[in-house]
Amino acid sequence: MELFMHHYHRKLPTLLSRTLFNTLKRSHIICAIHTSPLLSIPSKPTIPPPLVSHIFQPSNFREGQVGGDLTCRSQRLMLQTGLIHPSNPGCFYYLPVALRSMEKLVRLIDEEMHAIGGQKIDMPALCSAELWKKSGRWELMGKEMFRLLDRHNGEYCLAPTHEEAVTELFASQTMSYKKLPLLLYQVTRKFRDEQKPKFGLLRGREFYMKDMYSFDITEEAGLQTYHSVCQSYGRIFDRLGLKWVQVQAATGNIGGTLSHEFQLPADIGEDQLLICGNCGFSANIETMDPGQTECTKCQTGTLTESKGIEVGHTFYLGTKYSQAFKASFVNASSVPAVAEMGCFGLGVTRILAASIEVMSSKDAIRWPGLIAPYQVCVLPPKKGSKEKDATLVAEELAQSLGNSLPNLRGEVVLDDRVQMTIGKRLKDAKILGYPYVVVVAQKALEDLPTFEVICQQSGETMFLSKEGLVDILSKVETI
Repeated sequence: MELFMHHYHRKLPTLLSRTLFNTLKRSHIICAIHTSPLLSIPSKPTIPPPLVSHIFQPSNFREGQVGGDLTCRSQRLMLQTGLIHPSNPGCFYYLPVALRSMEKLVRLIDEEMHAIGGQKIDMPALCSAELWKKSGRWELMGKEMFRLLDRHNGEYCLAPTHEEAVTELFASQTMSYKKLPLLLYQVTRKFRDEQKPKFGLLRGREFYMKDMYSFDITEEAGLQTYHSVCQSYGRIFDRLGLKWVQVQAATGNIGGTLSHEFQLPADIGEDQLLICGNCGFSANIETMDPGQTECTKCQTGTLTESKGIEVGHTFYLGTKYSQAFKASFVNASSVPAVAEMGCFGLGVTRILAASIEVMSSKDAIRWPGLIAPYQVCVLPPKKGSKEKDATLVAEELAQSLGNSLPNLRGEVVLDDRVQMTIGKRLKDAKILGYPYVVVVAQKALEDLPTFEVICQQSGETMFLSKEGLVDILSKVETI
């Protein structure tokens, strides 16, 4: 018996291998096993480029006309190009092209939040009135809060923010000081019953926001976290290529002892800012004395007025909420201590619209390169034209760029509406703001093929070989 078992164990790997081989062969998984003793790992499948004709966009994209009272550039352009579509007052459908851009913006925010230790969660939009009454904000919020009763006459609200909810979550746990600081954040829809929604996504009743909440062991540690988050906000706006300013701000109905707003200077902005030309101090005018013109920081500079769009707001809360909800942790002396808190908001949809507002021309969208919905648009010649033979070259180029360059995977779109002239499609591409437009025409059929490449951010037009085109596009930063 022992001899049999020894023989069987020696044969077992061979038997199993032969069985596996026969199974794979019957399943057509192994095609040429005799040439390679190992199963190769399959490469990524080739993805055909998205076709402009298949992208869902309202017809007013080409007509260039939209109805309604349009009071700002971003609202008009986003409706005209089919990025959004109006629903109820202050509410919009986010259509495929806009959603691509917004998802990229969220990925950028995620990167920066994770870099400072943030952990992503998702909290209920429907919040109990009891939470808000405990903090004293149920009445304080006034008519801007959406309130409702359930079938049992229980009071609820659609949350405009989540300080109460996250503090209750923290208080429900037994936390050690060793786990702090704790930074929890989410990217969710928020609701605010605006009396007069306006400016499209800049002031709506339903919007996307990133809200982060921090818990620390001491005020000193809490302030360090506060400044760390503020710095991460600056990095986000820098990576988007936006001109921004961090200003001293009021704490409002959120409360706390320290607050800053992140503003994009713009004529359409609703906030009045005071900025010192000498030391760079800046503040929302509501935090300053009426008519003040002398800088309170350097005391020599003059404060000048400017308008801004608020895209971020940070608050150092101290123990305002943690005290009310008994949100404590066990300190190094094994004694319960109340956590120090901060909260930090970024208006995701507002950043999207504000970027278009400050970067675009009257007639055409210009995106922050990192969050452009698509990086490249390839234009084949018109059907029936003398250059029609270049159509196949254009299709192959779009597929090649979108699959061979890792940074452009899924980022190259083919404008297959070949019943239209190249000129008409170029106009559409300009309005939509693709960072790069590649025109494939007669020169693409020559012995040394060249392509017309238009960089819409700089306005430069180049004629490049495929190698030159690949070299430029391989350096495009994507997220």
